[in-house]
Amino acid sequence: MNETVRLAKQVADQFACSRAQAERYIECGWVSVDGRVVEQPGERVQPGQVVALSDEATTADIPPATFLLNKPEGLTTRLDDGVIDAYIALLVAANQVAHGPEGAAAIRRIHFKRLELVTPLETGASGLVVLTQDFRIKRKLVTDASEIEHEYVVSVTGDAAADRDVITQLARSSSGDRKAQAKVSWQSEGQLRFALKTPEKGEIAERCEAAGLTVTGMRRLRIGRLPLAGLAPGQWRYLAGFERF
Repeated sequence: MNETVRLAKQVADQFACSRAQAERYIECGWVSVDGRVVEQPGERVQPGQVVALSDEATTADIPPATFLLNKPEGLTTRLDDGVIDAYIALLVAANQVAHGPEGAAAIRRIHFKRLELVTPLETGASGLVVLTQDFRIKRKLVTDASEIEHEYVVSVTGDAAADRDVITQLARSSSGDRKAQAKVSWQSEGQLRFALKTPEKGEIAERCEAAGLTVTGMRRLRIGRLPLAGLAPGQWRYLAGFERF
């Protein structure tokens, strides 16, 4: 009876490397079985299947990945266990948009390990979010959040929507300076544009409510210097090496 073997063992035996090296090759996307890239060292292979190792294979560390995603409305951003899986489910080739020399990089499962959502949005909001493995990006967007400006377009209703003077109330900081000064303008009837330094959860809705407005929709257009432009809902791209927030 033909017996299957673990892919990692097959690679180690076939290419004269250690089991640890074999697992690294596989996890980094360098190994294919019958022409299909397999990134699970524990996958079973049968006798006769063709196991190949890319000519570019290396066990060197792959740089940490950062993804820019246009979050669809309704996708939860509660930071509970398992929530990240809903985002990873969108990070597939069909949703990828190339951008710059590094934008079309191959998708590797290793990029999903220890991936964090560092710029959450409310469940009902849409727009640009950042997911990263890179501690430097996390530090920039979380630890140094007070220095990063976010830009939103916010749909509102209410009697105050016709009052141009409401902009002053929306822009000023609240008592105790808990909320920073915001730049606010009317983009069109019933739509406001907000630009402010990393707002707290629910802060924009609170500002609007205090001014007699009700938020009916919100979309983040920009984080720091990086815009949402070019990404439809559910689409994503890699952060290119030359880009900075």
